[in-house]
Amino acid sequence: MMYNATREELLKIKSIGEQTAEIILDSKRKQEVDKHLDYMKKNNIDIISILDDEYPKNLRQIYDAPIALYILGNKNILNEQINISIIGCREYSEYGKQTAKKLAFEVAKENITIVSGLAKGIDSFAHEGTLLAKGKTIAVVGNGLDIIYPKENIMLAKQILNQNGAIISEYPLGTKPEKNNFPERNRIVSGISKGIIVVEAKKKSGTLITVDFALEQGRDVFVVPGNLNSENSEGTNDLIKQGAKIITNSKDIIEEYM
Repeated sequence: MMYNATREELLKIKSIGEQTAEIILDSKRKQEVDKHLDYMKKNNIDIISILDDEYPKNLRQIYDAPIALYILGNKNILNEQINISIIGCREYSEYGKQTAKKLAFEVAKENITIVSGLAKGIDSFAHEGTLLAKGKTIAVVGNGLDIIYPKENIMLAKQILNQNGAIISEYPLGTKPEKNNFPERNRIVSGISKGIIVVEAKKKSGTLITVDFALEQGRDVFVVPGNLNSENSEGTNDLIKQGAKIITNSKDIIEEYM
């Protein structure tokens, strides 16, 4: 079909010149935009630009802030109270799991919003602990909001929205969860927050990318000390040696910000 053709394919057709090709391509773009807008309306997906009042004030401060954010859920949550990120390993230990849930639960009880990435492991437990406390949580994802990734977190995503939380992304609809998207996503996790809590991180971990962003952005970095014999603690214990703030309970966070 002509409307599925590329620019190069259109120009190979004798009756179509540059101007006609542009008209056809513009029509294709409009069809695609209309399709996206229709999907967003039906599924309550909003979009806010960096010029809008609803755009997160903390995020606007970073040098590479996204021009726009797609959002599912409560957009007021982006600015209404203190945001703290809880991050860590996908391949978690039982210690990491319990610590993430406990910290999120107790901090969320103090009307602090918990931010994480809806990933497997520590991120999921941070969201779960917040929900158990009847608190609010923001999930920052590395794909379009027409996709929930990983699939096993579909129910968790629904619970976040049902409890007046939000799921946000800088990526347009149809964007798949490609590997390269997640480091970019991490700058939003830290950028939207006043500080980050690292629960578990291996020596070479994607979690440490978020830490680097947080330091560049002037955010506080808190670290939970870990088992000396666990590879999940190698990254966190190194951060402590480098001068990150040690926390041993939720009071350390609550006293810092309340």
